[in-house]
Amino acid sequence: DSFIQWQFRKLHKLGFLEFGKRPSIYSEKDQQMCADHERAEGEGVLPQEYTLIKLKLLETKSELLTKLTAEGKTVILPAATLRPETMYGQTNCFVLPDADYGVFEMANKEIWVCSEHSMRNLSFQDKTPQFGQSARIGTVKGLELIGSAIKAPLATYDKVYVWPMLSISMSKGTGIVTSVPSDAPDDYAVLHELKKKKPFREKFGLTDEQVLPFEPVPIIKTAKYDTLAAVKAFEAFKIQSMNEHEKLKAAKEDVYLDGFYSGVMTVGEFARKKVADAKPLIKAKLIAANEGDVYYEPESKCVSRSGDVCVVALCDQWYITYGTDQVREKL
Repeated sequence: DSFIQWQFRKLHKLGFLEFGKRPSIYSEKDQQMCADHERAEGEGVLPQEYTLIKLKLLETKSELLTKLTAEGKTVILPAATLRPETMYGQTNCFVLPDADYGVFEMANKEIWVCSEHSMRNLSFQDKTPQFGQSARIGTVKGLELIGSAIKAPLATYDKVYVWPMLSISMSKGTGIVTSVPSDAPDDYAVLHELKKKKPFREKFGLTDEQVLPFEPVPIIKTAKYDTLAAVKAFEAFKIQSMNEHEKLKAAKEDVYLDGFYSGVMTVGEFARKKVADAKPLIKAKLIAANEGDVYYEPESKCVSRSGDVCVVALCDQWYITYGTDQVREKL
């Protein structure tokens, strides 16, 4: 024990070790971090970092959310994304019509509408009034949210609407999916379907004014597709429907790889910057303006040996700030 203490003190003094909050796989039941050897399922699974896009609710048919906005509350639909640089191209956001969405009060007094899965993680990430607990106000169905007007940060459109998407997983992300049909084939497929089929719009109570005016916005220029990559990939892969999952998956992989490695921003203050360089700058811009936040969840399902489905928590711990080769060289 004395030797270990000596090592930690020496490495800390040299600047190779720090102590503070870090995202970690955590077992609520065991009330501690859950390392690989303590897991029944999910060995090697790490925290996945997302950027939360704070979509501000403007108008809705939900009685509960209308009441909260009338009381002066800021109601947010937080959408988790791995691509904050594409937010200039938002045309709408998606929800799962049949899903139950929780309505929660956060530590900053905002009201967030999202999945139970995401709120469980968020409650361990200093976002709720009490660590590990959520302040639930009520529940709304996805169907109640469809047709709501929202303000999407960085979007070209001043106001966009909530649309249905039937393939959303409520056990991944927040259950709120922001839509960029210019560079996401899945998003373009739903937009294409809603525009083409009036009965599909009417089924979910969407008016023509809430769908038809919205077109994909060119935001990134790539080597293969130039701009509007998702639209051109949709045609190149001969996709006819949003139910052609294998084709959409292939198109998505093609578009995302091309966009990340060869893409250049064409809009906003970071225009002409490579996508890879602009991404962290745009993320920082959103967070600084309180239009975004950071969210973590396990990369995939992770279960402790005690049978608890793990979350990602911000835990106080020692962590290495440099690589081991640099430590050896300095020592």
